[in-house]
Amino acid sequence: QHGNIPFEDKSASIKVDFLWYPEVNGSMRQRIKSWTESSVAKPHIIVAGAATWSIKIHNGSSEALAQYKINITSIAPLLEKLARSSDVYWVLQDPVYEDILSESRKMITNEKIDAYNEAAVRILNSSSRNSKAKVKVFSVSKLIAQETMMKSADGLHLPESSRDTNAMILMNVYCNKIMKPIDGSCCQPQPPLTLIQKLAFCFFSLSIVGYIIISVIHRNNFRKNKSCTDLESGEEKKPAISTPNVSTLEMLLHSFCKLGLIMIYFYLCDRANLFMKENKFYTHSSFFIPIVYILVLGVFYTENTKETKVLNREQTDEWKGWMQLVILIYHISGASTFLPVYMHIRVLVAAYLFQTGYGHFSYFWIKGDFGVYRVCQVLFRLNFLVVVLCIVMDRPYQFYYFVPLVTVWFMIIYATLAIWPQIVQKKANGNCLWHFGLLVKLTCLLTCIYFLSYSQGAFEKIFSFWPLSKCFELNGNVYEWWFRWKLDRYVVFHGMLFAFIYLALQKCQMISEGKGDPLFSNRVSNVLLFISVVSFLIYSVWASSCKNKTECNELHPSVSVVQILAFILIRNIPGYVRSVYSSFFAWFGKISLELFICQYHIWLAADTKGILVLIPGYPMFNVLVSTFIFVCVAHEISQITNDLAQIVVPKDNSTLLKRLLCIAGFFSGLLLFSAMQDQSRH
Repeated sequence: QHGNIPFEDKSASIKVDFLWYPEVNGSMRQRIKSWTESSVAKPHIIVAGAATWSIKIHNGSSEALAQYKINITSIAPLLEKLARSSDVYWVLQDPVYEDILSESRKMITNEKIDAYNEAAVRILNSSSRNSKAKVKVFSVSKLIAQETMMKSADGLHLPESSRDTNAMILMNVYCNKIMKPIDGSCCQPQPPLTLIQKLAFCFFSLSIVGYIIISVIHRNNFRKNKSCTDLESGEEKKPAISTPNVSTLEMLLHSFCKLGLIMIYFYLCDRANLFMKENKFYTHSSFFIPIVYILVLGVFYTENTKETKVLNREQTDEWKGWMQLVILIYHISGASTFLPVYMHIRVLVAAYLFQTGYGHFSYFWIKGDFGVYRVCQVLFRLNFLVVVLCIVMDRPYQFYYFVPLVTVWFMIIYATLAIWPQIVQKKANGNCLWHFGLLVKLTCLLTCIYFLSYSQGAFEKIFSFWPLSKCFELNGNVYEWWFRWKLDRYVVFHGMLFAFIYLALQKCQMISEGKGDPLFSNRVSNVLLFISVVSFLIYSVWASSCKNKTECNELHPSVSVVQILAFILIRNIPGYVRSVYSSFFAWFGKISLELFICQYHIWLAADTKGILVLIPGYPMFNVLVSTFIFVCVAHEISQITNDLAQIVVPKDNSTLLKRLLCIAGFFSGLLLFSAMQDQSRH
């Protein structure tokens, strides 16, 4: 329609006007000038563009192009002035499909359209090149037209689908910076650097510079000590070979140098708007086909275990590894929308926590080591990466929910076993009554868990006290933390109880863990194996028949242990199965925690809501490249964490105490700066 088209929705306070100004002339200039006057309400968005009519009316003459440039030059300062307070877009003219243009439009050629577009792009913003307020060139419409113009009915006007796409992009550009959708959508503004992020950047920069300086000094010293020729005899004298002594400072700087470079990559991937993100779209094939691939690879790399005990180190690493790979595929494919898959993944998360209960209980029960060194080592290894990411990525601790979960459960296990009376295996072997004492402790723990799970108010009061609230609040409350804790509230207790029963049976020599031997007698092993397989399948059938996520989540804490125990028995009762493991899965299991945390920002994106796109247009190649980098980074961070743990957490108690005071000072400063940031934001 060659005329103005008004639209207004008073209920939504929206007013949109299509204004018919087909040429850049005095009429268009007068309209734009009226908006620049202070007494007039300025539009929030202005989308302007013209050229095709000028080509048609003036028969594509060069004089018309020259006049177009003069007219664009006259309105450019006005548009740039409007751009200070409004979003101003200049739409490039779309190409035409010259073969089907009518005779009256034959003078409109793509060559002339390109000349007009080039003139507009060159002239606009020429007077404000150093200003932040600029007219935005809406060039995407031209790109869309190049793909869809073949479907045009008359060779000039775009098909309806093209206009829909243009409108969608325009709304994304304007709305997303206000609505800030929590997904992989485009066009959200880059968040400003916080004070803590700036300090972290300075720290890592100094570490990198310091490591480079030390490396240069060592290289120069090495050159000086190189063999030199004896001038008298003409023979080459070689210095005595000595093992290079790497100082603690050098190792520290080396670790922080690598970590700093890795954190820059994290920031660029998920905060700097340098790389694109895409949203997830679930299909069965996108989840199940990769699962089949990794299972085949895992079976291919089968080796014999060093020991044949139940849940030996190689087996638990293997278990963590394949579970982590399945969880990664679950996240990148968006399979949480498919309830049966969601319920089975919940069992895998529960199995991690089951291993937490089993592993830490076994250590304290057998070793009886309740020293500060052990506690600090575990807490450092669990939390180091997350603390760094909280600082660099400006995210709360609770955002990485799994680490707070395993940290709190570790402290609960430690407190349960460390408080008086300390009951360990060595003491219990001397008097069987101590076993009942431990069962009383476990019963008290179960009672506390049951009480807190049904008393949300009491739970929230405990974790709402400062400074605990700073760690466990998300979006201003601790509900998310309560939900996560409640979802797997019994499984750590189940892991502790299983460890106690297993170690008791092992001590009484009621199980056989020799190579190739079944765990029990043949009859008992067959019965237990049959029950385990049936239980495993029954749980899977129940999980697959779930219709309501809320109802299934309510049952999950009580029944998830069924499939976990069934898997353990199936994996360990047959002697041959217990004697082998997959080195492929075990390798990933050793870095499973780093994989789980790193995926948030450098494999997925938009804080796990989208998918990182390093190579646009090639989805499979993009996944391969981003996955390779992601796994390498996770492995490197695991090495850095192990190296720093040896330095930061020494075995000497007096040195450890000094380090703990320094760490306490660091977190106090972090809380202070965080409070300052919160105050400035409000």
